[in-house]
Formats: sequence, structure tokens, C-alpha cells
Amino acid sequence: MKILAFDTALNACSVAITDDHDVLAHIHEKRRRGHAETLMPMIEGLMGGIGLAYRDIDLIAVTVGPGTFTGLRIGLAAARGMSLAARKPLVGVTTLEALAAAVPEEMTQERPVIATADARRGEIYLQSFDVSGGDKIISPLTPAKACKIETALASAGVEKAVVVGSGGSLLQNQPGFDEARYQILDLDEDPDARHVARIAVCRGMPPRNSAAPAPLYLRAPDAKLPGGRTPVSLNR
Repeated sequence: MKILAFDTALNACSVAITDDHDVLAHIHEKRRRGHAETLMPMIEGLMGGIGLAYRDIDLIAVTVGPGTFTGLRIGLAAARGMSLAARKPLVGVTTLEALAAAVPEEMTQERPVIATADARRGEIYLQSFDVSGGDKIISPLTPAKACKIETALASAGVEKAVVVGSGGSLLQNQPGFDEARYQILDLDEDPDARHVARIAVCRGMPPRNSAAPAPLYLRAPDAKLPGGRTPVSLNR
């Protein structure tokens, strides 16, 4: 199964094309802005470089958040447009799932993984996962949530874990942080499309006529419409 996967949700623009678990092409570029101008040239360049057209792709996978409002809309709009134009199924993968999937099993030492992302305004996005198993299936242990930094670990639902993502350094700087219980891993703080594709492979094809992936917002976006209205509803 050939998968086109990409991520624009945080501070990178990442694209991967895989055939089951084999990576055919991949690019991962750190980028805080300019995702809209960068994403499509990246995709077209990778596909052209390996001689694939959209008709050759079996499945499209995209990150759905949590992340920046603008980044999520760019990735989801591109994915939905491709899915409709090429008549290909589309699946969504959360950024926290992709971060957890990047942790090599030998680094966990059979501990859970806490995937985090800096949510700004004194908060982090956080979710705990079990990543054990030969097929690297990501099993959530807690729901994804936005937490105040000072109370985040208390709501993580695990007594001991490895921590990945941009929220890790924020947790580490909290008074009383216990390094014996929580190990901060030195891994990429942004989702990599290769792991988005890996999760999609494990899930398989979505059911026919399934709903398009929706953005995962764990809090209201900073942007406001005239009159102070919030432009989207929160996912519950």
C-alpha cells in the first residue's frame, strides 16, 4: 500500500511517501511559517523524483493536531483537496501519536511514552501512550489534553515514563521535576511524516464513505473573528 503522508501542524514541514513500511521518499524541513508555499512543491518534487503520480497513491495521511491553527488548516485543506481530486481515501493522525511513534522501543525500556507539545500561554499539549509491540502500534493510555505546565505530569496518568516533544523541556524546568521517574528524550520535537505513514499502515484502509478527518483543537485558537467570536468549535 503506497501512502502519501505529510505534516504542517507545528514547526516543520514534513512529507513522506511509503510502500507499506518501506520509505520511498522523504523530506523534513524545520519551518515556523511559510507552510502553504512549501508543502505542495515538496510533495510534487518527491513524487516526481520517484516517478509516481497521484493515481499511484493508495492512501493519504495527514496530521490533524493539536498544533497551530494556521498550520493545521494548511495541511488539512491540502489533504482534503488531494483526496477529492484523486479520489483517494484520507486518514488523520494526531501530532501526539506521531511524536510517540518516533520513540524507538529500546529507548522506552518498557515504560510508557508521554508525547508533548508546547501550547504557549503557560500550557502544553500532552498524551500518554503504550508503544510496545513488534508492529509499533500506538495505544493511547489517556486522552489528549491541554494542561497547565505546573499540573501536566499530575494529569499524565502514569507514574514513570519517557517524554518526547517540545513540552519536555518545559516540564523539566518545573520545580521538583523527578528525573528518576521522567526521562526527557533528545528526539525531534516535531512530527515526522514517516511516522504518520507508519501509523496509517498499521490502521489500514478507512471504511468506505467515512467522514473526512477533522482538526483536533484542545483549546480555542488565539485568532478571533470580528466581535471576538472564536472561528471554530473545540473538539471534545
